[in-house]
Amino acid sequence: MSKREAGATRPGKLRHLGPVLLGFSLFGLGIWALHHLLKEVSADEIYTQIQATPNYVFAIALGATALGYTALIGYDFWALKYLEKKLPLRVVALGGFLGYAFGNTIGISVLSGGAVRYRIYSAFGLNAFEVAALASYIAIAMGTGLSLVGVFALAAHPAALSGLLPLTEEMVRFLALSGGLATVALLFGLGISGKVLRLGKYEIAMPRPAILSGQMVVALFDSTMAALTLYVLLPAGAPDFVTFLAIYATATMVGVMSHVPGGVGVFETVVMAAMPAGTAVGDVAAALLMFRLIYYLIPFALAFVIVSLNEARLAGGWAVRLFGEISDPMRPAFNAVAGMVPWLSGAWAFGLGAYLLALSLLPSVPTLHDNDDLVGAILLEGGTLVSSVAGAVLLILSHGLIRRVAGAFWLTLVAIGGGVVSVLLNNFDYESAALLIAGALLLWPFRQEFYREAKITEGVLGPAWIAMVTAVIMAVSLFFIFVHAATPYSHSLWIDFAQNANTPRSLRAGLVGSAILVIFTTYVALQPLARRSPRTPTEALIAARKVIGAQSDPTACLALAGDKELTFSADASAFVMFARRRKSWVALGDPVGDMRYFDDLGWDFVEAAQQANCRPVFYEISERQLPRMIEMGLAAHKVGEEAVIKLGNFTLSGARFKTLRTAFNQAHRDGMTVEICQPPHAPDLIETLRPISEAWLGDKVGHEKSFSVGRFDPAYLRHFPIAVARRGAEPVAFATIMAPGKGKRVAVDLMRYRPEDASGMIEFLFLSLIDHYQRAGAEEFSLGMAPLSGLSARRTARLWSRFGALMFRHGGAFSNFEELRAFKAQFNPEWRPRYIALPVGVSPMVAMADVTMLISGGRRRRLGRK
Repeated sequence: MSKREAGATRPGKLRHLGPVLLGFSLFGLGIWALHHLLKEVSADEIYTQIQATPNYVFAIALGATALGYTALIGYDFWALKYLEKKLPLRVVALGGFLGYAFGNTIGISVLSGGAVRYRIYSAFGLNAFEVAALASYIAIAMGTGLSLVGVFALAAHPAALSGLLPLTEEMVRFLALSGGLATVALLFGLGISGKVLRLGKYEIAMPRPAILSGQMVVALFDSTMAALTLYVLLPAGAPDFVTFLAIYATATMVGVMSHVPGGVGVFETVVMAAMPAGTAVGDVAAALLMFRLIYYLIPFALAFVIVSLNEARLAGGWAVRLFGEISDPMRPAFNAVAGMVPWLSGAWAFGLGAYLLALSLLPSVPTLHDNDDLVGAILLEGGTLVSSVAGAVLLILSHGLIRRVAGAFWLTLVAIGGGVVSVLLNNFDYESAALLIAGALLLWPFRQEFYREAKITEGVLGPAWIAMVTAVIMAVSLFFIFVHAATPYSHSLWIDFAQNANTPRSLRAGLVGSAILVIFTTYVALQPLARRSPRTPTEALIAARKVIGAQSDPTACLALAGDKELTFSADASAFVMFARRRKSWVALGDPVGDMRYFDDLGWDFVEAAQQANCRPVFYEISERQLPRMIEMGLAAHKVGEEAVIKLGNFTLSGARFKTLRTAFNQAHRDGMTVEICQPPHAPDLIETLRPISEAWLGDKVGHEKSFSVGRFDPAYLRHFPIAVARRGAEPVAFATIMAPGKGKRVAVDLMRYRPEDASGMIEFLFLSLIDHYQRAGAEEFSLGMAPLSGLSARRTARLWSRFGALMFRHGGAFSNFEELRAFKAQFNPEWRPRYIALPVGVSPMVAMADVTMLISGGRRRRLGRK
């Protein structure tokens, strides 16, 4: 990589890794702070406090949680009102609940609230930008609402954070009250006036007062119910509820800003530090543990059950007999949710693995065997070790589940079975055994989603997986120290195998589990790069022609240019075309062929690029590929819009087409005609057109392009119809036509003309081709992509403008993006967004630089004289 490229890549990586490193650091500090706060507390105290909690307290906490999650759905409701979008209430409830249940607990990008909502809401007509706007609105509304609730609670009881803020109570009350009232006045003032709030480079249009009022009510109710869930679990000596509301709001905001999933460690530290002096620390820790279980894990488990049962209902059989068919209005929503199954299953297996690791560190109390019973000691030792091994294996297999590997799914069930055996050996822990069996049963309906035959060790274990495993190891290590704090360390602990030797047994189990993780990671890191064995170019092109002829996407025809590599599905019925540029592997367009293999092809391409220490990039993909990109951990950025004319209702009649119609008719009167020449073409025709191509290239900045556009090459041109424009008998322009399959979708590839005939030539060729293919029964005619079309951010347009000339399919005829879009807009097309997808943290500028090099054919040919 050049210094320039490295310099361009590094800031993007730092911007991406900054929040991750900050969150990981805060997680570590939070865990350390918790360890410090709990150093005088024993595990038995916490366990005793949990057992002593009355059932009615649990019932109140569960009820408050149910009301809180109902209120959370209100954020989606008002966000849709703000965007003036209407969806069925059942769909909003499903999207809201699953979004919060998965996003709050896990925090992985593909299972975040925005990603879950996109899958569900897009099935009902919302596009990616509308869902992004909805998610942004919800984030701002939740943050603002929670802040205001905390601020006004602090104004009522300024002593709530007196131990954490170096201010007097009077000053805290004044600042909180004035700040809260000023914020409310500003929000409603902007909402009434319709003015826009500008925060740096961002502009936020305030909702109408009615929506703002409804949102405030939702925020108040949501915060109150969430705080009540924890408050009723707190021991005697806790502050009054209004005071605690300020503490809860502060702790939640700090947890959110930490970027730690669920604010684990950070939230608990703030709450415990804010408790009044004399409050039993162990009892507060027990309350926080119960709160995590009730407010986070139970909704997550319920959401997982909903997805699992509905996956079974979609498959038919016993689930349909028990619960009935999914209603037609809701079927698109649950079909969309099915795409989250791999990541959801991976998170589920990861959680079960962490649970088994924690169990292996718990003391085996009470002992059910005689202390002198050798068999009992062996069973306890074996059960603890198997629990540790099964937990480590599940952490490893979670990565394979995310990649839809069939072997990983079946091995996960085996590992869970081993975990069941281990907990039964470890003093017949029936509760844990029942939990693990239920976990396996809930995974079973997803088995059809795991179909890949890839090796489990293939693919790169990314930073997120490594960070999560590291966090688990940190947490279980401190958990071990906390649970066994009363036992002083000595070397003899490692060889003590008595039944009551709980600490030595846990030490050995922890060592075995850690060793498995280290050995596996080392093994993967030392694997040699996989050697690809592609078909020969001739074989690949023959196979590609068969696939292209069986589908209708015109872009697929660019595979025949011979300047791209092709990777096929197992039965050669689908392929991805891509080219390499330094550290980027750039796939062009959507996968081609049988859609059943698109997931496999996408994963194979991403993993092959990563194994080669390169970045996978998908260029000019359609909106329907976005969920697939999200699943593979890629981020999508819009690069423009494709202009597509629906030929069924296209006509030149009407006032808006008067100029086009007049110019078209005048060209005919001047003797212009267009002939569609079908392949194979006579060599004389190609040689007749060559001077036109050379004259066109000679008048342009740069040279013959490639990758996303064809080139003037007889071997390439012989695959396509060629439209030849003549003035009288003399050829003056030509265009190659991509119309694969039955010709229902048509696009222009090369379009070239003599410089002296430039005026009106593109319009004439387009209109002639539209007329011809409309009469031939085609359904769509593509005018190509308008780069940066549909992007409202001027800053983005400026950054990407340097790549503009190389993104034009019919480059050189227009001086800027606006002129190109305006030209295409006069045909009244349908605008379809196109995206570039690339790994999170990689700057789109770096990827687009590689794309432009591929299109231009190299740095020297990038901008020519410019």
